[in-house]
Amino acid sequence: MPGLNIDWHLGGLPLHSPTPNGDSKLRTLSWNNHTAPASVNGWILPEEDVEDEMETVKGSGSSTAANGYEAAERPAIHRKSSSPMMPAFMTSAPGKVIVYGEHAVVYGKAAMAAAISLRSYLLVTALSKSHRSITLRFPDIDMEHTWKVDELPWSTFSQPSKKKYYYDLVDKLDPELVEAMQPHLSIISPKASPEDRKIHQNAASAFLYLFLSLASRNFPGCVYTLRSTIPIGAGLGSSASISVCLSSAILLQLRTLSGPHTDQPREEAELQIERINRWAFVGEMCIHGNPSGVDNTVSTGGKAVVFKRGDYSGPPTVTPLRNFPELPLLLVNTRQSRSTSTEVAKVAALRKSQPAVIELILEAISQITESAHTLISQSNFDPKDAGSVQTLGDLMKTNHGLLAALGVSHPKLERIRDIVDTVGAGWTKLTGAGGGGSAITLLNSTASPSTLQSLEEALANEGFEKYETTLGGDGVGVLWPAVLHNGSEDENGEEIDQEMFMKADGRDGVERLVGVGAGAQEKREGWKFWSNTGGPHVNSEGKQEPISG
Repeated sequence: MPGLNIDWHLGGLPLHSPTPNGDSKLRTLSWNNHTAPASVNGWILPEEDVEDEMETVKGSGSSTAANGYEAAERPAIHRKSSSPMMPAFMTSAPGKVIVYGEHAVVYGKAAMAAAISLRSYLLVTALSKSHRSITLRFPDIDMEHTWKVDELPWSTFSQPSKKKYYYDLVDKLDPELVEAMQPHLSIISPKASPEDRKIHQNAASAFLYLFLSLASRNFPGCVYTLRSTIPIGAGLGSSASISVCLSSAILLQLRTLSGPHTDQPREEAELQIERINRWAFVGEMCIHGNPSGVDNTVSTGGKAVVFKRGDYSGPPTVTPLRNFPELPLLLVNTRQSRSTSTEVAKVAALRKSQPAVIELILEAISQITESAHTLISQSNFDPKDAGSVQTLGDLMKTNHGLLAALGVSHPKLERIRDIVDTVGAGWTKLTGAGGGGSAITLLNSTASPSTLQSLEEALANEGFEKYETTLGGDGVGVLWPAVLHNGSEDENGEEIDQEMFMKADGRDGVERLVGVGAGAQEKREGWKFWSNTGGPHVNSEGKQEPISG
């Protein structure tokens, strides 16, 4: 007989079931410290309906639930009012570099972007029901703020004409909703410098817009703590990485995501990636105004993509590069801060004053992207072949020259390029918006150890910060619950709590504590990833090998 079924899922992560309109709405029941989605006759129930369902069964004295379905016998569910509603968990998302196509992508041209091994990590800890507050902590930028849940502008966000759901496509911010958030943003970091305060408020605006759009007044109190190994303002997609972490975390809390799990079909995984990406783009709009969507797309899906957005009324065209080679890059931070919106506005003004010339430059940049895509997609492409690497490098060098013609380079970026050219170590271009930020160098496979040593010394002597980076890694990941085996004697692993996470010392400390692993580093057991590369992808030692494009 159909009845109230309690379905379990691997690792406590929620399952995915369709609602009559083809979407998913997942809520959970707690039973013996496990988490499970609840359904009636195969349909997922919202949490409030589950509670009503349970009361009907409990109070009626019969085995018939709401809607006439017979309820199966089961033990009573007991929940202490002071207990958190779910275990602490983590999400993580990578930074990115744009390999080809900066600025042209804003005008509907193609760009190629790839995930890098620098990542952001978000720890989410639910509070007891009596704690009606939301705390956002970004210790790496000295930002922390707490809001009382009941004082947030729910009445504005919940208006029927403005209410959004997890499956909606939001392509622009609602001015009235933005205005409603301002009193709750203006009080953040009053003693910080104007520059730091702007960064803090931008991050908080992304969080609040997502939280108020997706959650409700009944949402549990939580602490969201974010640590990042990605330099801010360096053109490496740090804000997108943060937006992806926030989007995936809130959607997971709402039980609107399926998996990731070992037998998840690619099509289902791609649906989850798309859902996270849509809301991460909303976070990016809060921070940048008119973002291209490249950063959040590659941060969500990982590996590499060729990306093109014809207009903003529908989703972008994204071509995953599932065979994208692992190309170690030297990434150099100029330590020169810059604003994406400023550089985008600079190109827009130039395009307005010289439309014919600038359109030719943008189209040439697009052709560079397409040429690289064609080369990499060939079945006989060999990333170890010196000629293939030379071609990719020459395309990078030409791309940089065109970007410089658009006025988005910087003397420090040009100096890095000069140093690399002088020692003959490879091919260099700016990555991201330009105007400072970072440069990437595709190293020449024929460069000698002494040449590379000379390059390292020359960069250090001029105060540049370098990272050895791997392209084409994992996208958004989940650690549920927040338990890792970090050499702990406890066979059940070590729970990552707020204090431990906050005290991790710098970039290296964060990676040692919770890092997912990348490149030559062994993948960390426990982290799971949605894979759009042909099947399930679980970084779990000894269980299933990661899928390599």
